Amino acid sequence: MSLARPLFVALVAASSLVVATPSPAQDNYPNHPVKVVVALPAGGSVDMVARLLSQQLATDLGQPFVVDNKAGASGQIGTPVVAKAAPDGYTLMVSPASFLTTNKSIFKTLPYNPETDFAPVTKLVNQAMVLVVRDKTRFATVGDVLAAAKANPGKLSYASSGDGSPQHLAGLMFESRTGAKLLHVPYKGGAPAITDLIGGVVDMAFAPLPEALPHIKAGKLHPVGVLSEKRAVSAPDIPTLREGGVDNVVLSAWIGLLAPAKTPQPILDRLNKSAKTLLEGDSKAKLLEVGMEPATSETKPLGQVIAEEIRIHAELVKAAGLVPQ
Repeated sequence: MSLARPLFVALVAASSLVVATPSPAQDNYPNHPVKVVVALPAGGSVDMVARLLSQQLATDLGQPFVVDNKAGASGQIGTPVVAKAAPDGYTLMVSPASFLTTNKSIFKTLPYNPETDFAPVTKLVNQAMVLVVRDKTRFATVGDVLAAAKANPGKLSYASSGDGSPQHLAGLMFESRTGAKLLHVPYKGGAPAITDLIGGVVDMAFAPLPEALPHIKAGKLHPVGVLSEKRAVSAPDIPTLREGGVDNVVLSAWIGLLAPAKTPQPILDRLNKSAKTLLEGDSKAKLLEVGMEPATSETKPLGQVIAEEIRIHAELVKAAGLVPQ
C-alpha cells in the first residue's frame, strides 16, 4: 500500500486541529480598547443599555469599551461601520431591532445586509412601547386620540426616532389596525423626538417606555397606553391600548449586541457571558426600574429573531402602503 494516502489523511487531521485551536489573539482578547457603536444619539434607551454593557465588559475583560455614537439616516451611518469592520472583536454594535429588521422594508437599498454582515451575540433587553401625549386634557384616552385622528385625517402628528424605527413601526401598526391617518415626523433619535413632544411641536409619540418613563413620572407627558398584551412590570398604572378598546396593536422593541460577521466564536462567547452577567446581576433591578426587561429567559437565537421579524415587518409595511425610499 502506498504511503501517500496515510500521509494525506494525517496532514488533513493535523490541519483540522490547527483550525479548531483558538489563535493567541483570541486567547488574549481584548488587549486594547474596544469600540461599541450606537447608531443613535446619546440619551436614548439604546445608548443607555450600551453604556451599562460597556461598563460590565470593561470590568469583566479588563479593557475599556468605549461607546461611539454615530447617529443619523435611520442607522445607515453607524451600522455600516460595524458591517465593514475587521472581525476581530474590537468593533461591536448595540442596536435597536429596527435597524436590523424594519429598515430592509423601509428603504430600497441599505449599505449593509442585516442577515449576513453581522455575527449576532445576544438579545439584551425587551422594552414595551407606550403612546404618550403632552396634552392630557385633549387626549386623556386612546379613544380621544382616535376621535381626533379620524376627525382630521393626516393632521395629528407623531414623532419617531427615524424612518423604520420602532416608533415609526408602532405608528404604522396603529394606523393599520384602527384605520386612522396620522402625520409621521421623524427625528434623529428618541431623545430629540421626546424633547419636541414636550415642547408641543408634535402631538404624540409611540415611545419605548424607558425613554418616556422619566417624563411621565415628572408629569410632563401623559401615558395613553402601552402596546403590549399586559401592563408593564415597571409601570403597572398605565393601561394597555387593548383596555382602552384598541385591539391588535401590540409591539415591543428589543436591543441587541452584534459583532461583524466572521468574528471568532470564542470572542462571541466571551461577550455573551459578560452580557448575561450584566442582565442577571445588580443591573437587572435598574433595568426593570427604567422600563426594560432583561432578555435572559429567551432561547431563540438572535439571528433567527432578526430573520423572522424582517418578514413580519415587511408585511406590515406593505399593508400600510408605504413606498420604500
